[in-house]
Amino acid sequence: MRPQQWVKNGFVFAPALFAGRLFEAPTALASAAAFAAFSAAASAVYLLNDIVDVEADRAHPKKRLRPIASGALPVPLAYVALVLLLLIGVGGAWFVAPPLALILLAYFGLNVLYSLKLKHQVILDVIIIAAGFVLRVEAGAAAIAVQPSTWLLVCTSMLALFLGFSKRRHELTLPSTETRRVLEEYSEPFLDQMMGLVTALTVISYLMYCVAPETEARFGRGMLLTFPFVLYGVFRYQYLVYHRNEAANPTDTLLTDRPLLATAALWAMAAAAVIAGIGS
Repeated sequence: MRPQQWVKNGFVFAPALFAGRLFEAPTALASAAAFAAFSAAASAVYLLNDIVDVEADRAHPKKRLRPIASGALPVPLAYVALVLLLLIGVGGAWFVAPPLALILLAYFGLNVLYSLKLKHQVILDVIIIAAGFVLRVEAGAAAIAVQPSTWLLVCTSMLALFLGFSKRRHELTLPSTETRRVLEEYSEPFLDQMMGLVTALTVISYLMYCVAPETEARFGRGMLLTFPFVLYGVFRYQYLVYHRNEAANPTDTLLTDRPLLATAALWAMAAAAVIAGIGS
């Protein structure tokens, strides 16, 4: 079920944060319910992925220890858990807001296609991963009945592409790549180009959001105070990819690299302060 990966579902809180309603009790509860529902659906996806990849995982030095690959979790039982988690996630989402349930179904359907076919399609594999993050933001917006801003969706897309290509770049340097066929279609020079492009787009898109007229109308120039944290976070992550040979898993990197974890926390506090009116 990968509970350590649920941190990715924190993107569902972004619409409430940027709408300035995160600390309102009804909004916070709806966002938390969306987080729980998305975590259940995401866990169903992880089970599906491990079922589909069971033979390949058994040939991998680390993945062979996963419950399904090792035989600790029988495949039939994994299917039962998958269905129950999906029903719990979608059912709970429908109780919060019907559009949220539809987004969860779209997320699961997209990941079924990814697990069965699309993860072997070069470039498209990373785009599908990025789409999952955008759906998380849409889910958070649906839960509290707000329209996510274009800037929020753009910045989320660029950040997700940055993390996706970073992960592929790191995976390509590992000695064992037989369990991810799509890596045969990538090369280090190509991924270096993609990294350079999406790094620039990530930083520029966030900077443009900070200085956009609609942003300044709401927060003054306070949001610019958060930009240094984004800049350092992106550069720190690149450093881990290129000089520490890390960042194979964005979640693990975020939770284990202290400078990166501190930067994320400082960005969140600064953004919350600005949105609350302290920095405007």
